[in-house]
Amino acid sequence: MTAAVPAVSPLDVGRIRADFPVLQRMTRPGVPLVYLDSTATSQKPAAVIQAMEDFYRRSNANIHRGIHTLAEESTAAYELAREKTARFIGAPAARQIIFTRNTTESINLVAYAWGRANLRSGDVIILTEMEHHSNLVPWHMLAAEKALRLEFIPVTEEGLLDLDEYRRLLELGPKLVAFTHMSNVLGTINPAETIIRLAHEAGAVTLVDAAQSAPHFPVDVQTLDADFLAFSAHKMCGPTGIGVLYGRRELLEAMPPFLGGGDMIKRVHLRSFAPNDLPHKFEAGTPAIAEAIGLGAALDYLSAVGMEAVAAHEHALTTYALDRLAEVPGVRVFGPSAEHKGGVAAFTFPGVHPHDVAQILDEMGVAVRAGHHCAQPLHEKFGIPATTRASFYLYTTTDEIDRLVEGLYRVKEVFG
Repeated sequence: MTAAVPAVSPLDVGRIRADFPVLQRMTRPGVPLVYLDSTATSQKPAAVIQAMEDFYRRSNANIHRGIHTLAEESTAAYELAREKTARFIGAPAARQIIFTRNTTESINLVAYAWGRANLRSGDVIILTEMEHHSNLVPWHMLAAEKALRLEFIPVTEEGLLDLDEYRRLLELGPKLVAFTHMSNVLGTINPAETIIRLAHEAGAVTLVDAAQSAPHFPVDVQTLDADFLAFSAHKMCGPTGIGVLYGRRELLEAMPPFLGGGDMIKRVHLRSFAPNDLPHKFEAGTPAIAEAIGLGAALDYLSAVGMEAVAAHEHALTTYALDRLAEVPGVRVFGPSAEHKGGVAAFTFPGVHPHDVAQILDEMGVAVRAGHHCAQPLHEKFGIPATTRASFYLYTTTDEIDRLVEGLYRVKEVFG
């Protein structure tokens, strides 16, 4: 079959790839790395690595607690990263940006601080069938503790949310609607503005899991009108160990602290304490200072490239990948068409376990993910235990997608 003609990308991908040291390596002699696992974690440009190294070499000190030169430099760099984050997602003020360890902790913070204070027995939370475990398990735990009712927006066979059913669920008067902006399995980009608008009309608070959207296309919390929004640095060219929670100011101010300890207090007595102001109320103890600086450098990098350009590049790649994967006999790709999909292609290969597919691909230098991708209910929905997932980012090329397809033909040869 004739290969699809790749769409034109707005990015100089060759120049971008030169910024990422790991993309220059061989996985074994003569076998260059093809990294197609960016949905799990992205690679890091030299600018991010350098920013973190410079901090440790020149300015390493704890923040908010010292008046010496290093402490002041560290504090300024940490808070500058918060300001960059606020600008990146269009937050009205930097104080509405809470640094956490990751998206998972951000969602747990909302569940424990906002949920415990505001939800009562019998209250309804609406989630979706395509949620990552990070946006399921915290609500299961809270529901068990407070006798809450969880309802789920169904996923259609095409991999889209059933918005008609969502409207019916809203008649239950939910207190919270929490959903993924983009599925880490299907790649589905959900209509967040519509979901949020309908939730607000029903009187519900909203939480957006933006772990897969913030790295890949422009996200503006004010345009979305989101009440809470969470994402992780490590999926967007930044380091592991730091995540972000954005919250509407009045909600954050009314919430009790999540963790107790240093820096989240205004004053402490033996028998009482008063919490600090935003954002410090939710950042107990010494935070991930170098990681925040790395996040700031990653946001600088992505902003310089342009998020619209990143989105356009990934759309061209996804269109090309879906066409190429359709050439391989028996391969079934899950999720909607490229029009409604981000840079993710999760698929099954008839008669071959996804782990075996991934192992053969790895022998050819192609890194993909195999398993349930922390979305077991979604895989159960489609009657499968696992998928193989290839995912793309600003540094991915059409040649790498061709290598993936070549590897799948190799799988076919091995397993017959």
